[in-house]
Amino acid sequence: MTSTRAVSLLCSLSLLGCAGNLDVSRINSEQAKPNNVWVFFTVEKSEEPIAGLTAEDFEIYEDDSLVSKYESQQVIQNPEVAAVMYTMLLLDMSGSVTESGQADLLVDAATVFSERVGKSQKVGVYAFDGAEKLHSVTPFTETKGSVEGGIEGLRAYEPKDPSTNLHGAVMLGLEELEEALEKDKRPLKFGTLVVFTDGTDRAGRVTRDEMLEQLGGEAYGNYEVYAIGVGAELEEKQLSEIGRDGTEMAGDPGQVRESFERIAAKIEAHTKRFYLLAYCTPARKGTHTVRVEAVTRDAKGRKNGSGSLEYSFDATDFGPPPKCDPNREPHFSLEQVASAAQDPSSKSKRRSAGSGRGSASGDVKVRASGDGAEKPGKSAKPSKSAPRTPGGG
Repeated sequence: MTSTRAVSLLCSLSLLGCAGNLDVSRINSEQAKPNNVWVFFTVEKSEEPIAGLTAEDFEIYEDDSLVSKYESQQVIQNPEVAAVMYTMLLLDMSGSVTESGQADLLVDAATVFSERVGKSQKVGVYAFDGAEKLHSVTPFTETKGSVEGGIEGLRAYEPKDPSTNLHGAVMLGLEELEEALEKDKRPLKFGTLVVFTDGTDRAGRVTRDEMLEQLGGEAYGNYEVYAIGVGAELEEKQLSEIGRDGTEMAGDPGQVRESFERIAAKIEAHTKRFYLLAYCTPARKGTHTVRVEAVTRDAKGRKNGSGSLEYSFDATDFGPPPKCDPNREPHFSLEQVASAAQDPSSKSKRRSAGSGRGSASGDVKVRASGDGAEKPGKSAKPSKSAPRTPGGG
């Protein structure tokens, strides 16, 4: 029997099929008396998000024994109880945009983007030209209509400096995003920066190397960064240096809206790969190994994908009373963040733990900040308070 035929036969007989296993990656976990357990994780397949799974699509094993779903009362909670997601839209409003009549098309595209992404997270909009500082269009908010109203004001925007301070704007955008995330009390923080520009940096306030150093630094290496470009002045290579997680090049201003919509779709899809599974453990003492298995099925109900995560927890002094409530909200400890989230050396770790540098398209990154985190060293850049490094273990 040839190897090809052998593989085909195995595919036919296997319960998993040959569609590939799922990548189930723990971001954080916690347990608390009386006997609550929470696991925050992502589910992907071939680097694409898997959305829409329910509590019935997960099986929980403790010490290799299946935990009864009736006993565990397992539920999927809304991830927003423990995690916050912010997206900053950074718009080039230099003279080449405002004086060429592109402003209206850009406003229309940015409005559609903000409406779509704003359904699942906070969106802040800032503009830049050749000036040293950013122009705040709409601070991060969840108020419906406030973002769109602020963007409308850009139709009549007149740049204070018609040049393009692209490098400086990217650096300041990262810092502004970091500062906004720090204000939120939830322990898990996900940041995305989307940059639109129609040209290269002309102001020269910040060098390309300084910008790239900050983009690759520890404090910002875990952010999702996309770039959208339009115009003959831009080269795709230059754009991809900024948009390390995805770029869109519009051939002319009339295609800008479609470019914004494609980036919005990536961000929207990847917010749906997060799951917060909560259950009541039957364990009452000692350390136990928990394994969470995720399963996907085809239209006929046949299993076509599976994957799992595994870690240990301490159940010392567990057990009711009071009665365990699986819908109780977690209080994640920053020290429980998966250690891979702090290792920027691996693309696979970046995708699985939500951190580090990489060139994969379409991820949302996790960072967890604590009051005791140290501040990393920084390269020369526009004046802004130094951000905290991601915390966790």
